[in-house]
Amino acid sequence: MDPAQIDVIAPNLKRRLSGVTATIVRLVPVQARLIGIAATGPGLPADLPHITLGRLPLLPRDRWRVWHARRNTEMVLGLVLRRLFRRRLRLLFTSAAQRRHSGFTRWLIRQQDALVATSPQAASYLERPATVVMHGVDTTVFAPAPDRAAARRALGLAEDATILGCFGRIRAQKGVDLLVEAALRLLPDRPGVQIVFTGRITEDNRAFHADLVARLTAAGLADRVRFLGEVPWADVVRLYQVLDLFVAPARWEGFGLTPLEAMACGVPVVAARVGAFEALIAEGVTGSLVPPDNAEALTEAIRIWVDAPARRATAGTAARAHVVRNHSIEGEARALVGVYRALLGPAP
Repeated sequence: MDPAQIDVIAPNLKRRLSGVTATIVRLVPVQARLIGIAATGPGLPADLPHITLGRLPLLPRDRWRVWHARRNTEMVLGLVLRRLFRRRLRLLFTSAAQRRHSGFTRWLIRQQDALVATSPQAASYLERPATVVMHGVDTTVFAPAPDRAAARRALGLAEDATILGCFGRIRAQKGVDLLVEAALRLLPDRPGVQIVFTGRITEDNRAFHADLVARLTAAGLADRVRFLGEVPWADVVRLYQVLDLFVAPARWEGFGLTPLEAMACGVPVVAARVGAFEALIAEGVTGSLVPPDNAEALTEAIRIWVDAPARRATAGTAARAHVVRNHSIEGEARALVGVYRALLGPAP
């Protein structure tokens, strides 16, 4: 991308796919319709507006540009480019963390010209004023299936089952074991209920996963609680569309996009009170919130929704409307561009 067209740079200094990388990939094309923006770093799609890392020290010093970091490493690189290479960069950092930052991170945050937090809770840990801009989702991609029965057939899922979903890496942080515990309690008396998990199983979580499968097998439920592993992105979207209920039982979460993606597809959500979930889910209207790390409360909340199909349908309609109204990716893009334009104004 021609540097003369770049007003904002979104660095991604991590090759492996992560939530931050996914945010950049989905957000930059929408922002590019509003402002000159380019991503930089490894492992990004070829069609994303891009500038190579090697060209950054040579950026023309004709005007200010915004450097929008989302990780410590990216804040460091922004400082190097501004102080060592004398590039004219306004430094912006987005934080999703809901915990006290390390001393080094706090020092980096103090060097930034402006801050964004993805939730009010995250903002409270920054010790400086921040603009709260919650994540949004593409409601044209995440939308109810026009023919859910056909979508289920295409995925090899039972058309008449009540299907619950939980998407994300298979590990204790995501509360996968809590949902398995709920399955062990609920599914024996509800033969029409199934659960699907998607997500990578890293080597350090093989034993964790194997133990869960062994428990399900011993209970005769292994064929009704399925771990699909990593699946293509298009199939993840289709899986959202065929669910009756989404469950997000994480013990800890930075922000957590999966409930929004599910709700955009017309699916109510049961989630733990972590991350930004309290700000995303309208209790009793678009889903339910439960205390984190509480298998009993999670089981009861799921039971209520599983046993009330009419209520699920009403909540699914409300969930879709809620996301379209409050959490579209276009709204997120416009809010961030507003922050960029403020930084690109006259120097303070």
